[in-house]
Amino acid sequence: MTGPPAIPLEERLIVALDLPAVSDAQALVKLLGTEVAFYKVGLELFMSGAAFALVDWLTERGKKVFVDLKFFDVPATVGRAVRQLNGRGITFATVHGNDAMMQAAAEAAEDFGVLAVTVLTSLDRGDLDDLGFGCNVTELVISRARRAVHHGCVGVVASGEETVLLRKKLDNSLLIVVPGIRPVDNQDDQKRTVSVARALQDGADCLVVGRPIRDAKDPLAAACEIQKQIRAVIGS
Repeated sequence: MTGPPAIPLEERLIVALDLPAVSDAQALVKLLGTEVAFYKVGLELFMSGAAFALVDWLTERGKKVFVDLKFFDVPATVGRAVRQLNGRGITFATVHGNDAMMQAAAEAAEDFGVLAVTVLTSLDRGDLDDLGFGCNVTELVISRARRAVHHGCVGVVASGEETVLLRKKLDNSLLIVVPGIRPVDNQDDQKRTVSVARALQDGADCLVVGRPIRDAKDPLAAACEIQKQIRAVIGS
């Protein structure tokens, strides 16, 4: 496989805790048990008012944490906000801005890596037209990724549809985290989705999975199946 070689197999799957309350998130983590080692805590939980307590609860239990707040503000403000995450045992945090924002975030992160969001997986060509971007999605993703690496980010969050080109155009040390993973046909608001196998075969390092696990009749069985698919591609 391409990309950073030292990622433990069990940490390739990142389960998104996109839930309204910390108690809901904790219940899902307990249900998934040792099958999942890595979790994403995003905007919804941070707005609940108790997200830092959840982050601490996760790290105390040996779980890895990805704080997905997509920082976008005046660069100095981004830097000060990112500093608030130091010392909490997290692994990644996201920034979704221009060069100065990415650099400010990367410089402020003392003990974790910053991932730059390229283009949200909920956006397609029509959405970019609405936002005033004249280039196509792939061009924008490659441009943002190049600038992210230049300004100190450890990797990017990108759709699996762009992973092959990212691997061709950029250094293999770049970490690529792919959301929008859909093991079955997709009918939700994520437009640029791929399967577990395709994402990994194309060079993804970690996969963020939310709804296919959270909303499954048996979340633990769903997580086990995805881990099985990961092992089938990468090997034990």
